[in-house]
Amino acid sequence: MIALRTPISLLHLGAAAAGQRKRCTGGHRRRGHAQRRHLSGAPESLWRRRPRPPRSPAPTAAATRSESNTSSQPPPLENAAFEEYYKEQRIVREEEWDAFMSVLRRPLPATFRVNASCRFLKDICSRLENDFRRSLENEVSDECGEYALSPLPWYPGNLAWHLNLSRKQLRKNPALESFHEFLKHESEVGNITRQEAVSMVPPLFLNVQAGHHILDMCGAPGSKTFQLLEMIHQSKEPGLPPTALVIANDLKVQRCDVLIHNTKRMCTANLIVTNHEAQSFPSCSLAKDDSEAYKDHCKPQRLEFDRVLCDVPCSGDGTLRKSHDLWRKWVIICALFRSSSMGNEFHLLQVNIAMRGIALLKVGGRMVYSTCSMNPVENEVVVAELLRRTGSSVELLDVSNELRELVRRPGLSTWKVNDRGSWFQTYEDVPDSRKNIILPSMFPSRTSIHEGHTVYNSFDVNSEYNVPFSRNFNIGDTNNVNCDTGGISNSNSVQSLGSKFPLHRCMRIVPHDEDGGAFFIAVIHKLSPLNENQVIKVRKTENLLSTNRTVKLQEQCQHRIVSEALDDKKLLDGQNKLSVANQTSKDDNRIEVKVVSDDVEYSQTESGDRSHRMDKLDYQHKWKGIDPVLFFKDEAVIKNIVSFFGIEESFSLEGHLVTRSTDNARRMYYVSKSVRDILELNVQVGEQIKIASLGVKMFERHRSKDGCSCAYRLSYEGLSLLFPYMRKRILHASPVDFQHLLQYRTINFACFADARFGEEASSLMPGCCVVVLREGCQVADSIAKDPSPIAIVCWRGKATMNVLVSPADRKELLEYRFGFKAFKVEDEKSNKEIDALAEGSL
Repeated sequence: MIALRTPISLLHLGAAAAGQRKRCTGGHRRRGHAQRRHLSGAPESLWRRRPRPPRSPAPTAAATRSESNTSSQPPPLENAAFEEYYKEQRIVREEEWDAFMSVLRRPLPATFRVNASCRFLKDICSRLENDFRRSLENEVSDECGEYALSPLPWYPGNLAWHLNLSRKQLRKNPALESFHEFLKHESEVGNITRQEAVSMVPPLFLNVQAGHHILDMCGAPGSKTFQLLEMIHQSKEPGLPPTALVIANDLKVQRCDVLIHNTKRMCTANLIVTNHEAQSFPSCSLAKDDSEAYKDHCKPQRLEFDRVLCDVPCSGDGTLRKSHDLWRKWVIICALFRSSSMGNEFHLLQVNIAMRGIALLKVGGRMVYSTCSMNPVENEVVVAELLRRTGSSVELLDVSNELRELVRRPGLSTWKVNDRGSWFQTYEDVPDSRKNIILPSMFPSRTSIHEGHTVYNSFDVNSEYNVPFSRNFNIGDTNNVNCDTGGISNSNSVQSLGSKFPLHRCMRIVPHDEDGGAFFIAVIHKLSPLNENQVIKVRKTENLLSTNRTVKLQEQCQHRIVSEALDDKKLLDGQNKLSVANQTSKDDNRIEVKVVSDDVEYSQTESGDRSHRMDKLDYQHKWKGIDPVLFFKDEAVIKNIVSFFGIEESFSLEGHLVTRSTDNARRMYYVSKSVRDILELNVQVGEQIKIASLGVKMFERHRSKDGCSCAYRLSYEGLSLLFPYMRKRILHASPVDFQHLLQYRTINFACFADARFGEEASSLMPGCCVVVLREGCQVADSIAKDPSPIAIVCWRGKATMNVLVSPADRKELLEYRFGFKAFKVEDEKSNKEIDALAEGSL
């Protein structure tokens, strides 16, 4: 979700307003000086040498401490304007309101998800179930009740877990220190993802299948993208790489850095990270019409997707339980927007992003639209406008038979539009001066203007039937629901009109049903291509707002109120400081993007001056601040790598290796066939896609003087992908020697417990090699056929064997394979030592 999702975005807006006032004040001050200089006959001393007012005494230490304590007090968890607005919208029944508000004021429980495709899945699940679950129930039962740690019943495979403690409580409680360290380490190596429970829901409704091309339109910070990557790796055939593809996009370069950081743990060759405005995401079309789009089944002529995740920018008030500052800032932001609701300002942007998603969706494909907002103007109103614009081209799916255990509520069929404290029933009631802010699409349509949408009898979902339902709910029963208005509404409120679209098929997740956050989800199925009139209408709506207002809104949307879990808020702060220079020196597995926002060109539309830029700019400099993506075509180097490591012909490197440098490629990244096809299409259309990151790092140039005949060494991140096809440079170590290598990193050949292994290592030619754990009496041939052996990348030096694996990955292997839990992870500087080891300097 580009979704405005962290309190950072709110601070950004407030700071911008303060900065504007400061500049205005400064302007008046300068004009005042000029006026004084031009006063006739006014001696300078009258204004230049005025007596200075006495200085106020410096505050005492006690006063400073008192003021500091006051400023550090948590914000009050109440807001009259918030309550008034949502009571009018009747998002819950009157008798539920107190319970709803009570849960909103409680801290959000911590939740996390286990990576279904991780190597040690069974070990991690066993440890959660048998060790931590029992120990937590004994140690913190007084704080969090009988079920301190339990799996979320609706998540497939019991892979998502719920802790009856907030993140803050988890950090502060000494009894939970070991569990907290477990979560941090497993998150670092990619075995688990710390993510809010409701944020896990949208990807599940995409119904991802093998071979699907998936677009995550607003991907940062990346927890949903990681979830999609898990799905495509689960759906693949055993022993073969996945054929599916995920493209994750975000507007801001800094947010792309966060997205890259959070997805690099997956070590996948099937991911592309892009940097575009979601509403202007390029289609890269070579085809004249839909009939030619896939004429050549092997080479796509247009960028289209089987699944689209449209988690859009939003006001984010569904995250109140973890973003407590929103209680106080809800009114401040509304004042900045000069509106009684933040949702009004996001409505058109959300519609345009979702329409772009539908345009990029294949016929027969599925798109999930979601927000972390409770505001109907950002939710049902957007879906209704999508249905109105697309007519019979799409349908809103009834997914009540999916995720049976998930408690959800039907979407609202009635709502009201508020602007500056006034409630409006129809667009005609809106003053002319506000009609460029309050749009016709914000109001319910009493008639369906297109065929193809089922029209239901009037029933007020907001009132009588706004109760939880799950998979066994029969959507057909809604025709018999009593329409009595039992919801909350002030006596002087305007009776809102009801939409005739089947919006009850949408899903609302409210905090007091599942003790989580709030979320909105709608699942859309594409039945036929959009016609030309619909496409033209999409483009026209982009001009409804003035240029200044559009630019202002886009600037406000550059930060998001992040509902996904970021570890202790430190990750996001750290990522804003990343640069190519810093990241490439570390042992990362993906290309990082330099954070120089002033140097990056943002494409406002698909057309515009793109053709002019292509004439003016060289291919390699299409996007400022972003290095080009170049296929590595040096056949001599590729043949040398293939020969040195004994790579089978079935694993082709030609056409699959890319680099980001124009000369002397230091790093080479492997991309899947699906990613390669997109890159080739992108070249054909003139580099329309701005690529921030792609593939998995597989080879890296070394500078060793040991006499190695190959200029490149293997990267541990790409080992799992390449190893099944390697036939050379492989050694097999006993459990004792393998453990010692993980513990000590550098061992002399004569010091190995197995003398035969030491002799084999010493007889091997210098250079990179792979050491495989030999289990018991397992022979080398059986290890080679095993698709998932325990193996590490090493460097055979002059007299030593050196491990080229990060401390976190070594700790994982020691813990789950050898039960060695006392291992301490070195600090980040040890990553630089990996290069030094490869160069033979240690």
